Amino acid sequence: MAFPDLQSFLQHLERAGELKRIKAEVDPELEITEITTRVVKDDGPALLFERVRGSAYPLAINTFGSMRRIELALGRHPRAVGEELAAFVDRLNPPSLRALWASRKTARRLLAMRKKRVSRAPCQQISEPPDLSTLPILKSWPGDGGRFLTLPLVLTEDPESGRTNLGIYRMHLYDKDRTGMHWQIQKGGAFHHFEAEKQDKPLEVAVVLGGDPALIFSAILPLPEGLEELAFSGFLRGRATSMVKAQTLSLHVPANAEFILEGVVPPQEREQEGPFGDHYGYYSDAAPFPVFHLRRITHRRNPVYPAAVVGKPPQEDRAMGDAVQEILMPLLKLLHPELRDLWAYFEAGFHNLLVVAVEARYGKEAMKTALGLLGQGQLSLTKCVVLVDPAVNVRDFAAVVRAIGANFDPAQDFILLPGVPADTLEFAAFKMNLGSKMILDATSKDRPPAAPPPERIRDPAEVDARIQRWRLLEGTLLVVQIAGQAQETIEALLRAEGWGAVKLIAAVSPDVQLDDDVSLLWGIFTRFDPARDIVFQHAELRGACPVYRGRLGIDATFKEGYPAPLEMTAEIRERVSRRWDEYWK
Repeated sequence: MAFPDLQSFLQHLERAGELKRIKAEVDPELEITEITTRVVKDDGPALLFERVRGSAYPLAINTFGSMRRIELALGRHPRAVGEELAAFVDRLNPPSLRALWASRKTARRLLAMRKKRVSRAPCQQISEPPDLSTLPILKSWPGDGGRFLTLPLVLTEDPESGRTNLGIYRMHLYDKDRTGMHWQIQKGGAFHHFEAEKQDKPLEVAVVLGGDPALIFSAILPLPEGLEELAFSGFLRGRATSMVKAQTLSLHVPANAEFILEGVVPPQEREQEGPFGDHYGYYSDAAPFPVFHLRRITHRRNPVYPAAVVGKPPQEDRAMGDAVQEILMPLLKLLHPELRDLWAYFEAGFHNLLVVAVEARYGKEAMKTALGLLGQGQLSLTKCVVLVDPAVNVRDFAAVVRAIGANFDPAQDFILLPGVPADTLEFAAFKMNLGSKMILDATSKDRPPAAPPPERIRDPAEVDARIQRWRLLEGTLLVVQIAGQAQETIEALLRAEGWGAVKLIAAVSPDVQLDDDVSLLWGIFTRFDPARDIVFQHAELRGACPVYRGRLGIDATFKEGYPAPLEMTAEIRERVSRRWDEYWK
């Protein structure tokens, strides 16, 4: 089922029991975040806040917070989208009349990628002067630098080619007609701004608030540079995207949006943006970013404002990120025939842990696959890649750890890549947009079998009394909890005996819950930089090549200079608990 706009989708969710209207007045500063975070953790419904303090507009959130709602939005499971595209390419190689006939349904969807121009549109029923204070813009976390638009679809046009880009970039509200524009590296909007600045020209920007589901998902997807999201949304929807000329810009904008913010980003202008509580679960520090200047607001007569909350996992972006992976996996197989499955872990903020299953056809082909993936689009920002055999369930971290225990030998199966591009939100290297990466090859090889994992090990506290708690995963990964600096503790543990076949030792801070797998993965993989924070039992340099042997230690403790983890204030938690029953009346 294709939805022409956001409100028709919300109505469908309500009929399906997947949306709850909240009639009680709520505060956009922190209160909505606390409510939504609790609902997400309970796998609850989408929420429509009908009375948001300080604004006349209702606010929709957690709209795509479950795989069921995503399937309702797309009309099928996300992986079916990727499989349809992959099958179409495969059938037409080589092309034939029979192949074209077999692919006729896909061909009709591809024809829908042509945009449709219209002269009148719902998004322009009302036209108003630039005043962002009328919108129910959220302040999500106590340490945020202000309010942020958290689900804007930012439309730009390449000054050279004329191709458009539609991406989601947070926007820090400065005043009624200016915001920050958080264009991270590897983002299409940032590339367009780069080209505009070279010409010393302002970049026209139209911010779409409240697109239909196909439009929103197209903006989320890390499509190849040059493939227009506006066109791809037509494929997802099965109908062309209707576009109308903006009132103050040369751009055409989605006709069925709830709001359109028309403006420009001037060249060479920067202003401090942030801090902001981001999806890694920490505050991203304030930094200079381009500035959006609003010229005009147009909207429907009765629009709905869309928002999302990101923060310490799990949040709404878990389901959205998982859906993106399901769509892209069949397409990645076209580029890497040896690829069998792939999974980025939401617990680690997606970019920090990627597990890849490879059917290796020759020695070290799996390493070749990992290096190839690290050169592609958003996957290039991945910090840790673990390679496994096809029989290993890449979504099951315990199975991945078992594969490491059986097949990983650091002398032959480890690659460190220092001084390479990193996600803008990556903080463990202490340099924005720069960091390091590591690859662990845990695929099977023609070697003697590894020793079986131990049923029990000695108490790590015998080595260092500062160790408060510990957990052993699959006889392979030993995680110890320690307050303060952990480097000496890790080195002592690596030297000590009594660990059996343990291959990895990680130290985490006391705020990490060892018995909670989500907290554990978050606490390990967001808090270390491979080049700074890993150490091996034995290491030496042979020529220009480092050689590693023995166990691998990871210092994943919280370090001085890291941004603070996200925590809601006690006052807001108490308020939401006190009002909880009121919300659901």
